[in-house]
Amino acid sequence: MKTLAHKQDSLLIVYDADAIQYPGPFLFSDAYWSERGAVTGEAAGRGSVLLLDTPFGSAVLRQYLRGGKAAKVSRDRYVFSGFEKSRPVMEYSMLERLSGAGLPVPGPLAAMCARDGVLYRGWILMRMVRDAGPLADLIAERRNDPALWRATGECIRRFHDHGVIHADLNARNILVDGAGEVHLIDFDRARIRKKDSRAFRSNLKRLQRSLHKVWPAGDREQLTACWRSLEEGYGLEVVPA
Repeated sequence: MKTLAHKQDSLLIVYDADAIQYPGPFLFSDAYWSERGAVTGEAAGRGSVLLLDTPFGSAVLRQYLRGGKAAKVSRDRYVFSGFEKSRPVMEYSMLERLSGAGLPVPGPLAAMCARDGVLYRGWILMRMVRDAGPLADLIAERRNDPALWRATGECIRRFHDHGVIHADLNARNILVDGAGEVHLIDFDRARIRKKDSRAFRSNLKRLQRSLHKVWPAGDREQLTACWRSLEEGYGLEVVPA
């Protein structure tokens, strides 16, 4: 991929020039895609996430939105400290780096930071992971499939071996496609820190807590067995669930 930057007034767009010839704010407009009948669905999550059928392939458009107490101050605005430090530009750069390393992540297509004084809003456009669903949605039918959980552990280990610390590793940010391949998504605020074993353990504990939240209440023993399979895939001996 060939990343270029397009500066227009108070906007900065970074984009894959191999896929997009004419960058502009329209790429990040819900109305633009709706008018062209390109919206194929919406994804569950904190904010606005559209699934699109675009001239450059199936894509996902996400606006950066706040959750929790911060949303009461501003739902979609963040403090501006430079275009390169904005969340969309940083996530685009992270996805470019990870996909270039051969890790299973959505390929970045474009990201926009729109400055408004001391604040900004942000969007990111990514390639869709085709025929894939969140790990959380597969629990009912595949919690007895140790191969899935080992593959999940192997995938997470690949990222950790590259020093990747995911900011929100949970059962909805892990996708499994029809071929059984495991992918990670949502690299907002992710960082690279080699051999940070404490952060890697924290990643795993966060995932474990999220699985407890979505797992059927009467089947905790199976969760323990699946977690052990995940640990085997990751390369751990045994960490109590």
